[in-house]
Amino acid sequence: MLSVSPVNNACYAEERNVPNIVFILADDLGWGDLGCYGQIEIQTPNIDRLAAEGMRFTHAYAGNSVCAPSRSCLMQGLHPGHARVRNNSYAGYRHALELTDVTVARVLQSADYKTGLFGKWGLGLSSQQGVPNPMGFGEFFGYLNQRKAHSYYPEFLWHNDQRVDFPAHRGHDHKKQSRYDAAGRVQPFGIDRAADAKYSFDVIHQTSLDFIKRNHESPFFLYLAHTIPHGPVIVPELGPYRDKQWPIGHKEWAGMVTRLDSAVGDVLALLKKLDIDRRTIIFFASDNGHSAHGYDRDKSVPSIGDHFQSYGPTRGRKGDSYDGAFRVPAIARWPGQINAGQVSDLVWAFWDFLPTAADLAQIKLADKTDGVSILPTLIGSPKEQKLHDYLYWEFNQNQAIRTGKWFAHRKNGKDVELYDLNQDPQQEVDLANQQPELASKVLAWMRQSHTPSEVWPSPGESKSDLQKRLKALGVPKRPTNIDG
Repeated sequence: MLSVSPVNNACYAEERNVPNIVFILADDLGWGDLGCYGQIEIQTPNIDRLAAEGMRFTHAYAGNSVCAPSRSCLMQGLHPGHARVRNNSYAGYRHALELTDVTVARVLQSADYKTGLFGKWGLGLSSQQGVPNPMGFGEFFGYLNQRKAHSYYPEFLWHNDQRVDFPAHRGHDHKKQSRYDAAGRVQPFGIDRAADAKYSFDVIHQTSLDFIKRNHESPFFLYLAHTIPHGPVIVPELGPYRDKQWPIGHKEWAGMVTRLDSAVGDVLALLKKLDIDRRTIIFFASDNGHSAHGYDRDKSVPSIGDHFQSYGPTRGRKGDSYDGAFRVPAIARWPGQINAGQVSDLVWAFWDFLPTAADLAQIKLADKTDGVSILPTLIGSPKEQKLHDYLYWEFNQNQAIRTGKWFAHRKNGKDVELYDLNQDPQQEVDLANQQPELASKVLAWMRQSHTPSEVWPSPGESKSDLQKRLKALGVPKRPTNIDG
């Protein structure tokens, strides 16, 4: 378990002259969906500005290849072999963080940061302990259950522990195609009056701006866990894509990405207006590799990902366990501290964020995390940067490791596959037999990095063996709560 040095001073953060910290997390956004990563058809001027005025990473990695476990790694500073939540669910059960778990929000809250989460949590339901407030967020507004976040016109959202209802949305079915008028404005399926429809992203975004306005005079940590462009693809306005000769889903995807970009622009403008731009560091990333999440409706045309070339430079996408499932676009901006226009090839992952945030807040962590602070790289001191020997992931009983130019993959306890990412980014030529010493070292790393879970099966473990192990540990049968 992690812990931090105790803080006795109520004005600790102000006295230390520490920056505000903003982490903007997009959902299912692909490497190639941004102009600064090569996109030419989708407009992302504000995110491109983050890159132009800061540092863009080419070897940044998410916590995992789907939503919840990636967020668990981000919040806990732990890789998937140690993190609490290791998949979205198992056998109908959604696991949650526990009150003994330390999160980056709790670490920063201990140093007198105001903390806010706006968007998708995914690490605890209302019936569980691991909801945002006790996990370190002073204010939360958004979705607890990530499945509920599949609807952009939900029946309710959560503000802290209180439901905020949207009665006009009760007839909406997010699985049905909505219509757009001649001006490109949406008429959400099942909602009688378009004027009554409240696009959840917009509501959450405005609430997050209010958080900044209320807390700008003291250091704050703002976690913007946005839900877009995760499917179902739907957007209030098609905007500049209305008249494109594309399938409607492609227009919607592009519109969602540009709407996300506009929200980033709103944050930048507000920071400037409040004169806190130069004392605020912004991180931007996606939670996993690209996916339109099965909402490509017209199978006779190239998919959204293929049309926009959303996928990264390597094999893999959301839900699998090759390099591209984890490698994501990532940017950091901090005027006056991070030199503008930099491109970094530092290999780092989401579990590095917690120690980086602690460094920024000048907090000493009493125990080790799986991460290392990337602050030296950010502020131009690369010689002081600690480097990982390797990065480790596990997902659906598969395991993966990135070490140097090598990417290793192991499917459910079977033989190790080994790929040279420099020569073989699509991971097609397995070199494990030609590199037996490295393959053995990687296998040892995989074994030592995995800690058995009380919810998910270990690599190579059958369902019956899992049940026997949990029974021996006295773990009770988990409830079905996937829709809770």
